[in-house]
This record gives sequence, C-alpha cells and structure tokens, in this order.
Amino acid sequence: MAASIVARAGNLLGNFTAKGALLRTTQGVHVSSRRWLNLQEYQSKKLMADYGVTVQRFIVADNASEALEAAKKLKAREIVLKAQILAGGRGKGTFDSGLKGGVHLTKDPSKVEELTKQMIGFNLTTKQTAAGGVKVQKVMVAEALDITRETYLAILMDRACNGPVLVGSPQGGMDIEEVAEKTPELIFKEEIDIFEGVKDCQALRMADNLGFKGPLQQQAAEQIKRLYDLFLKVDATQVEINPFGETPEGQVVCFDAKINFDDNAEFRQKEIFAMDNTLEMDPIENEANSYDLKYIGLDGNIACFVNGAGLAMATCDIIDLHGGKPANFLDLGGGVKESQVYQAFKLLTADPRVEAILVNIFGGIVNCAIIANGITKACRELELKVPLVVRLEGTNVHEAKRILAESGLPITSANDLDDAAKKAVASIAKN
Repeated sequence: MAASIVARAGNLLGNFTAKGALLRTTQGVHVSSRRWLNLQEYQSKKLMADYGVTVQRFIVADNASEALEAAKKLKAREIVLKAQILAGGRGKGTFDSGLKGGVHLTKDPSKVEELTKQMIGFNLTTKQTAAGGVKVQKVMVAEALDITRETYLAILMDRACNGPVLVGSPQGGMDIEEVAEKTPELIFKEEIDIFEGVKDCQALRMADNLGFKGPLQQQAAEQIKRLYDLFLKVDATQVEINPFGETPEGQVVCFDAKINFDDNAEFRQKEIFAMDNTLEMDPIENEANSYDLKYIGLDGNIACFVNGAGLAMATCDIIDLHGGKPANFLDLGGGVKESQVYQAFKLLTADPRVEAILVNIFGGIVNCAIIANGITKACRELELKVPLVVRLEGTNVHEAKRILAESGLPITSANDLDDAAKKAVASIAKN
C-alpha cells in the first residue's frame, strides 16, 4: 500500500527519493504551497534550446494539417511523431481511436498527417495514466536522429553537499536506479560550488567519465556547462537528461529531459509557471490545489483528512492494515485556516464513494482548535451524512476536544491513530 501512495505523492512532496538513494543522502521533505510543476516534453526542449543546449529540431502541431506542414518544413531524413501528454510510457500506449503507440517513426510526411488524425482529440492510455487515458491536444513533430551511444546526466540539489551536484553514468537510456544498484562504480559525481559554478575541469572530467572521446569530449563539456546555466537561471531543483547521447554525425544531443522547478521561485519564473498544464489533472485535485490543499484521489471508501504528508501516508497504510481502503490522500499542511478545513470537507463529501471520514491531526504548527471549529462548521453547513472519526493531538488539543464534545454532533473520538483506523473501518461495517 505504501508504495502506491508514495508513487503518486512523490511530486507533491518534492523529494527525490530515488535520486537521494543514488547520492547516498537523505533529502528533507518539502511540501510546497502548490502542486509540483509539470512541463510537456516540447516545453522542456524549447527551454533547453533557449539556453543553447542541443536538442532535436522539432515543431509542435495542434492538428493534422499543421503536423503535415511541420514534417515538410523539417526536411528530415526521418520524422518522429510524439503525442504530448505528461504521462510516461507513451510508446507502448494505446488510443481510443484504435491506434497503438504514442510515438511513431516515419520517412513519409503524409504518414504524419494520417497518424496525427488518430492522435489529436483522442485519449491515450499508458501505464501511468488513469484507466480512461488522457486526451491528446498537441503532437511534437521532430527530426529523428540515430544514437551511436547513450549516457546519463543529471544536475540536482544535494542536501549532503549543501548545493548542486552533477551525476553522470556512461550507462544511459535505461533506469539509472538499476545502474546504481548493479554497477555503482559506473555512477560519477561532481559537487558544484554554488558561487563558482561548474569549472571547466569538472565538465571535462564528467565528459570523460561518460565516455566521450576526442572533439566530442569538449562538446559534451560545453553542453554540461549550458545545462548548469539553465539549472540556475530557471530555479530548477533537477535537470535530468536520459539519454545524453552522441550521433553518428558527431553531435552531442540531449534526447530526453525531465526538469523540476522550485515552486518557491514562482514569483520570478512567471513565464515558466504559466506553462503549467492543469488539464490532465483530476478536477478534484485541481480544485484542492486552488485552496492550497494537497489531494490525490484513491479507490477506497474511507476519506482521510490529515496534516502532514508523512502522517497522511501512514494514515492510509493503517486503514489498509485494518481491512479498510483509503479514498484519498489529503494533506492540509502546516498553516491551515478554518476556511480550508471547510473546503476540505466539501471536497471529501462530494465524492460519492466516501462512506466514512477519518480526521487525524497531530498539532505542532497546526492549532487543533482551528481544526475543531472548521469540522463543526462543515458538519452543520454540509449536513454530513457519513460517520466521522476524529483523532486530535498536540497544540490546544484540550480546547479542540471541548469544542467537539459540546457541539452535539455525532462525532466519534479516537485515542490514537490505531484506534481511529479501527473505528473508521468498523463504522462502515455497521452501515
């Protein structure tokens, strides 16, 4: 159960679990005030190109005729057509139009038009999307390049060295965590002085460790420095290139990229954050985000109302342990207001699958009395129809318990998390 929650909550937490293991360091949990920013592939490549990083030539199209014109304009020996959605696994996905695969290679521009007609406006389902898939609204028409050799390169913030670090491996185009586990000697690191930046000797050493030879080594080093310039200037927390490859024509190219941004820098990165695509988000997640709530819908029937991402995951796990199924992951965060408590209840009760609500609050920064007032207001105004189990502990807890006890509402109190989970599961069995 924990693995499934962690997988979906990872972006909300903003902690690079796999990369942290790779770097042999423990990242601090960072819960941002908004959903983690996601960019489409074409947006990331445009950003890299703007900073002088070498990427494939490409054009974005909104319809089949535009895609045909793009294919002709590129005048490439071979074209790669990619459906643009945020989920991975596009190449092995399927469209509800019947087309198989969201990535296609062709040497015939007319085929690009034909394939695009079966992509745009249709839902693409991959291993990372919901069952119904995601509607494709754009395609990327790009020059297909042969890759002689694939390597891996990343720049990310490392808590252990208090700053950015270069991570690279000559084994690219595959799962880097697998490389780190099976052949750790093929993982190379360069700690970067935040004031000095990437030194020429560091860039050349990394290029050499990645296996670039002759003129390609200098070219790779220059690309590494440009990627670091991008990393700094867009307030990235991670820039991952996989593969960072070379072509038969002697070019070093960034073929695929993942860029994560520091949400706290939104005020000075307005153009980048304006590219955020919320259309692929669940509508409830979108609404929750507007109230600064971190929400992920799950497939159970016990709604979870918790402060703190770690506590939220633990709550989901213990519900599962006692035979129940969590309906959601909902983290209120630290600076919660009474109005947010009300909106959270409104979101939870709007889900027809919810048969009980479990509130689990450990008040450190959070004032339990604010939670209690929000709960009583929500119960009365929303005319709560499902059982409500509340466990409160921490700041102002005695006042909070008094508020709930004197409310006259049918609220079941719990002594601890285990007791709360048992009571929430039992409340459904009684109904």
